[in-house]
Amino acid sequence: MKTNLCGYIENNLHYLPVRVYFSDTDAGGVIYHAKYLDMAEHARTELLMLLGIDHSGHLKAKNECFVVRTVKIDYITPGFLEEELVIRTKMVKQGKFSLEMVQEVVREDTVLARLDLKLGFISLSTGRPSPIPSEWAAELHDIYVSI
Repeated sequence: MKTNLCGYIENNLHYLPVRVYFSDTDAGGVIYHAKYLDMAEHARTELLMLLGIDHSGHLKAKNECFVVRTVKIDYITPGFLEEELVIRTKMVKQGKFSLEMVQEVVREDTVLARLDLKLGFISLSTGRPSPIPSEWAAELHDIYVSI
């Protein structure tokens, strides 16, 4: 049986369903604040995989990758142990060397946390910006939505 762990894209948003595990929470069963960063990272990784972008292969072959340059998180309301959540990812800007995204951790219609991110594409050899590969830029552009 083949399972799609990458989530899905609908109306220019990427959706990744997740469950809150004990390891995601504090002793009271509330999602630990840093776990929202993990959830968002997992969603971005799954988005790239869903689009057929081989980020790890490119990293090994070219020593280039996406890195988080800026992240701002608004914690709106708590999430709890064993809840089923969805990470929504929206592309808001695409440049030659960078991407801007908004990610929301959602329970039904309630946003628990909102992350505003700027990702840079860099050469790890030089630490300098590198152009996003053109085939990746085309795939990412297909889900780009201007706000």
